[in-house]
Amino acid sequence: MAKVFLPYELRQIAGGKGELDVPGATLGEMVSNLEEAYPGISDHLLQDGRLKPGLAAVVGYAATRQGLLQPLEPDTEVHFVPAISGG
Repeated sequence: MAKVFLPYELRQIAGGKGELDVPGATLGEMVSNLEEAYPGISDHLLQDGRLKPGLAAVVGYAATRQGLLQPLEPDTEVHFVPAISGG
């Protein structure tokens, strides 16, 4: 199971929890399972079947470039954070 860390604005949907253990072989499966447990949470994470613009998923120690297809190892940490851009 992935250990998912939720940003503050999503914690009220998850009953105040900031950390959750959620099963899933990929980031997409994990988000589906998260939605099943906490209906409405994926509306804050996804848009048109992808991560919302301006939102990054950090899997392990790196932001994913594979989006929802990113494989998850057991006990992987997943953080949803605002994307940083500029240059």
